[in-house]
Amino acid sequence: MHATAIVLDAFGRVHELLPVALEGLTREDLLWRPDSGANSIAWLAWHLARVEDDHLSGVAGTEQLWTSRGWWDRFRLPYPPRSVGYGQRPDDVGAFVLDDPALLTGYYSAVHARTVEIVSALGDEDWDRVVDRRWDPPVTVAVRIVSVINDVTQHVGQIGYVRGLLERASGRDSGWKGHA
Repeated sequence: MHATAIVLDAFGRVHELLPVALEGLTREDLLWRPDSGANSIAWLAWHLARVEDDHLSGVAGTEQLWTSRGWWDRFRLPYPPRSVGYGQRPDDVGAFVLDDPALLTGYYSAVHARTVEIVSALGDEDWDRVVDRRWDPPVTVAVRIVSVINDVTQHVGQIGYVRGLLERASGRDSGWKGHA
């Protein structure tokens, strides 16, 4: 199997699982936090989409969908347009608002489609291209993509965990088993 196919499969699994993990949750459910220092399901879903959008746009050398396609305007979050959630304090996470839960899956679907385009266009020579010299060693396309896969899979797992905590706290059982 070629590296491109493996990477596309990994991103595809997150794309399949995220809508299932969010299915049936109300706006209040999505914004619920286990405690004041924890992340909400909505924040985690937004953050994983922002990281993928930011980092894959960097690989492609293009503007992020967040700003170029109006997602920042639609979400109306109290964060700067370039924010992806890194370094946010609990108060910042608590300020996350969500008027329309469909924005989460809509934005991630757009990001995923763009990710597929970017990864599918990579040639063998592209994987070793340096995309970030701020690190030692400098970050290549391959390292950046593996980093994003690691990040988004962790966050979709965290969404499932927080959903389980929410269901236990509210006495509900949706029957969700953590897989698509």
